[in-house]
Amino acid sequence: MAKQNKKKKYRHFWLFFKVQLVLFLLLAAALGYYYGAGYAQTVAQLKEDADMLVAKSTTELFRKGETGLVYDKKGKLLKEYKGEKDSYYIEIQDIPEIVMETFITVEDRKFYKHKGVDYLAILRAVIAMLRNGEVTQGGSTITQQLSRTVFLSMDKTWERKMEEIFIAQNMERKYTKNQIMEFYLNNIYFGNGYYGIQAAAQGYFSKNIDELNLSQTVFLCAIPNNPSLYDPVNHKKNTLARRDRMLDSMEEEGVISHRSAEEAREQKIKLKRKKGIKKNNYVETFVNYCAIRALMKQQGFEFQYYFDSEKEEKKYNKQYKKLYRECEGSLYTSGYRIYTSIDTGHQKKLQEAIDEGLSAYQDVSEEGIYKLQGAGVTIDNTTGYVTAAVGGRSQDYEGYTLNRAYQSFRQPGSAIKPLLVFTPALERGYTPDSVVMDEPFEGGPSNADGVFEGAITLRHAVKRSKNTIAWKLFEELTPVTGLNYLKAMNFSKIDPEDERLPPALGGFTVGVSPLEMASGFAALQNDGCYREPTCIIKIEDTQGNLIYTSEPKEDRSRKSKKDEAEGIRIYKSNAARMMTDMLQTVMTEGTARGLDLGDMPSAGKTGTTNDNKDGWFAGYTRYYTTSIWVGYDQPQQLPGLTGSAFPGSIWHNYMMSVHENLTPMDFIPYIEQKEVDMDFVQ
Repeated sequence: MAKQNKKKKYRHFWLFFKVQLVLFLLLAAALGYYYGAGYAQTVAQLKEDADMLVAKSTTELFRKGETGLVYDKKGKLLKEYKGEKDSYYIEIQDIPEIVMETFITVEDRKFYKHKGVDYLAILRAVIAMLRNGEVTQGGSTITQQLSRTVFLSMDKTWERKMEEIFIAQNMERKYTKNQIMEFYLNNIYFGNGYYGIQAAAQGYFSKNIDELNLSQTVFLCAIPNNPSLYDPVNHKKNTLARRDRMLDSMEEEGVISHRSAEEAREQKIKLKRKKGIKKNNYVETFVNYCAIRALMKQQGFEFQYYFDSEKEEKKYNKQYKKLYRECEGSLYTSGYRIYTSIDTGHQKKLQEAIDEGLSAYQDVSEEGIYKLQGAGVTIDNTTGYVTAAVGGRSQDYEGYTLNRAYQSFRQPGSAIKPLLVFTPALERGYTPDSVVMDEPFEGGPSNADGVFEGAITLRHAVKRSKNTIAWKLFEELTPVTGLNYLKAMNFSKIDPEDERLPPALGGFTVGVSPLEMASGFAALQNDGCYREPTCIIKIEDTQGNLIYTSEPKEDRSRKSKKDEAEGIRIYKSNAARMMTDMLQTVMTEGTARGLDLGDMPSAGKTGTTNDNKDGWFAGYTRYYTTSIWVGYDQPQQLPGLTGSAFPGSIWHNYMMSVHENLTPMDFIPYIEQKEVDMDFVQ
């Protein structure tokens, strides 16, 4: 027995020795790589930078957030990004003890013990990441979170994390724990432009923080963990669920009693937003959207619209939402100078055209919103930038503003045919003079006018928006091939169920947005090349350093045919020009007759869905492309709604005004080519 114990101890000793030897060798290798690869020099520089940042800081730094400025096309101030922490900075002695206890319990239980960094928490986060394949828990202390918020960018790099650690350690040496807690509670983001606990209390409850009860206080403290997911205005159920989980943790830690936790959970939360809150108008919400995505792109985020599995999509959406809220928050504190392509003249005229075009319809919903709505987007064909984005009718309304220009997706009707069917067919040998057969066939659609004309040219089929021809061509092309054209232009709501024939006539599972339609038609004008629609030209920091810039964009149809058109090649150049030529005929002789712009050459297409629920008009000149949608937010029939009626009239009135005093400019003519033999034209 003694011998067995001795052997057992001997084996344990050698096992321990081997493990220690392996760890030593790994450490030696890591140190060798650390110094040999130059990481030591990088880390030393990061530490030096962190030392300097904190050394130069004063308490005033934590009281101020840089105001961001947004400029329009002409350099005129369009908008300011400013949180409310300046107005509501609150001293530590005026912050209720329960607020600090709540954050310490759920964010950093060792706050008063560590010196800026909790290495065990970081280790747990790393282990969890390795186990789950992604970041599932944070390892940052309150001091680190404050360091990141005040001093650093949002770069997801090891360098930024190292600098964050160095800054946190320096802050702990320079400032007291109470000061750090005060800075933290006045700088964290609570959503909807509110920075700091007092601003959040005023913004959501119209009260001071010391006037809130336990339930309301913990409710507010639930928000900063993910201000988008726990937004009390739009996702109140999520906020309440996190409040309850936090109350459980506080009870377990002995911060509050069981009875207090129960009473707080049972209490209903009723928001009382500050009166006179200025809602974001349509141009502001669109600028926000474009600026946030620009910052995400600057961070190296790759946007994706289609996925191989639900798991892949879920993972992407989680990453997207997390970075989106971080970039959104930075707009209010980083002091960016954002230069846009927004033309305030275009914006005003487009808004007026939509308001006047729908002025006869005054019915409102229970929320007081006009039931009949319209939206539109204009793209400058010279640059590819958006100059106007109107997401609905003008209306005074306190609350969330749906921007239908990019947030609503509706059935496009026949307006989609040029992008999905006709231009792809022209790429495959068809020409405007190709003869096709307009006739009824088994399983096929009828035409909107109820007429079958027999042998007609493809130009005539487009002019009269013949459903039979679009259906046959799409079947010949195959739905998968046709839909790939839309996917290549980032039409984001193409569903697997759409891989059938109805999309040839605009029958989609979800639909398209006015922004997507404008960018698609702009690609036709740009010799078949797609340019991602945005209004952000460049973003600078407060010192004028370039943070983000869009590549220069030019309409290459005005240049030599030998030049590679800028953007993503979607259609062959000559196919796009033939499509434009046929869409000119639509304006002068077809479904859009009477909507042309006089001496200014124009091309366009109408779109009307079944039962007159959605009306579209998308068209362009050499100067601008504009798409217009009209319909109800909750789809319902509107007698008389066609693409040529409300949408077409709005488009015509608006485009006439923005082309006033512009020199008429012809489209680039297409090159005649030999057509293919068409199997179905017998």
